[in-house]
Amino acid sequence: MITTSHPESHNTAPVLTLRSVGFSASGREILHNISLSIAPGQIVTLIGPNGAGKTTLIKIAMGLLKPDSGNVQLQPGTRIGYMPQRLQMEATIPLRVDRFLGLAPGTDRASISGTLKEVGASHVLNSNVASLSGGELQRVLLARALLRNPGLLVLDEPTQGVDLKGQAELYNLITRIRDRHHCSVLMVSHDLHLVMSSTDEVICLNQHVCCHGHPEQVGNDPIYLEMFGRKGVEAMALYTHHHNHHHDLTGDIVRDPKGS
Repeated sequence: MITTSHPESHNTAPVLTLRSVGFSASGREILHNISLSIAPGQIVTLIGPNGAGKTTLIKIAMGLLKPDSGNVQLQPGTRIGYMPQRLQMEATIPLRVDRFLGLAPGTDRASISGTLKEVGASHVLNSNVASLSGGELQRVLLARALLRNPGLLVLDEPTQGVDLKGQAELYNLITRIRDRHHCSVLMVSHDLHLVMSSTDEVICLNQHVCCHGHPEQVGNDPIYLEMFGRKGVEAMALYTHHHNHHHDLTGDIVRDPKGS
């Protein structure tokens, strides 16, 4: 069992727990013996190659798919806000952003305007959804997830179709949202180097849990190095944690002997 916790969280009861989850489709095993637990306030990122089962795992976590084995437990009363990888919508449909967000139950124009402002997309309130740029669309989808006032945000490739600068801004925004709303985040990404400063725990998935831990710890794991290659790991050096401590192989904090 992978158990994660956020150092500032006082409630230690897991928001989400998966135990020994397995899933197969069309005679192929997609997930094998997946166990993890996410605590309040935790940002957990799933990484892995294409076909690793990342999207399948989050669909099981949300109850959209039923596992063949194992079980999923969501803390009672926890609302989930979901941001899909892609928006499946006919491009010719003249749907404005305010109308699109208003489809969510219990929303009004004030809450829609306030949430768009929070995600930095106030200017698209009256725009047609089909006319949005990649970054604008992702912020609107994030706003839609937030309108549910979730205790758990589930984000499937939240920077899909966004340029490099915009990706870094979105990951920073997700961290600020976690801090402001005190919610947990389960996120799928394919770029460890981009999420390093915006995640507490990384789970490397390839049908099973290959390795897990703090971002730097996973980035130096031999299994991760073999899976993604040295080139990808070198790119990761662009983004590192800037803090006054390091982690050992178990994830425990190791202080600098000089006290810095």
